[in-house]
Amino acid sequence: MSNNNMFCDLQTGICGEAGEETTQFINLNPPEPKVRLYYVTDPICSHCWALEPVLRRFEEQYGHYVKLHTVMGGLLESWNGFADAKNGINGPADVAGHWKEVGLHSRMPIDGSLWHDNPIQSSYPPSRVYKIIQAKDAKLAKTFLRRAREAVFAFNRNIGDERVLIEIVSRMGLDGEAIVREAGTSAGQQLLEEDFSLARSLGVRGFPTIIMVNEDNKGVKIVGARPLENYVEGLRQVLAEEALEPKPLPGLAKLLQKEGLLFAKELEAMYDIQPNEVKTFVQENLSPDEYAMNEILDETYIQK
Repeated sequence: MSNNNMFCDLQTGICGEAGEETTQFINLNPPEPKVRLYYVTDPICSHCWALEPVLRRFEEQYGHYVKLHTVMGGLLESWNGFADAKNGINGPADVAGHWKEVGLHSRMPIDGSLWHDNPIQSSYPPSRVYKIIQAKDAKLAKTFLRRAREAVFAFNRNIGDERVLIEIVSRMGLDGEAIVREAGTSAGQQLLEEDFSLARSLGVRGFPTIIMVNEDNKGVKIVGARPLENYVEGLRQVLAEEALEPKPLPGLAKLLQKEGLLFAKELEAMYDIQPNEVKTFVQENLSPDEYAMNEILDETYIQK
């Protein structure tokens, strides 16, 4: 047989002649996202913690449409002169009840008792650490923000304390002492001030706020923690497309490998399952050596 124009079809498994169209131009570069998404937040924003299950689902299925920019908003500089009359907060102890309500409503575990015996004095220290890590690696910064929120909300640790921050960063495989030290310099504050300036220019007045902007600098602003449908509809409006093409949901093993720890509410939001189906779903989708299952504040969570 002298014909060298042969190939084996991956779908059929049949080998034969390749046909005439053997040379094709292809572009393996993924298309650039058409939408800038600004997520304005703060490490101790309880409603941002409540939003995590929905935001993760949105990123997994529609992240290919957007370029995400996480912006620190500066929720609490200090308690000197701070008051949130709308939520009845005039001092640290007042936050505990507010956090408890958010936790019960969202089912993202929130302890909050630290506000009575070891209150956070400022959200700026973890925000500055986030900015220092972000300047080096955006993905690691995202991981830090998640670990900091797990620490403060579910495990009741004061992330305004440098020792706690050093521990969190070090467990990520980074030099915790060096990064926290750098975050405490004028360079760390300068990075944070740049975020504050950006948030003001976007007209942000509370957290969480998500702003999606298209190539024509037109967009939508969504304030507060909303259902997934609100963000999908906002994206559709910004893109001016009748229908969007969501990516398939990731398998649970892949998701847990990436995230490290997931609460029951996050599994329910990601996979459209009911609370009483979580344990069975986990057992059916993970082998016993892939995870540990625990409970905190009456909520189940899995950890790789």
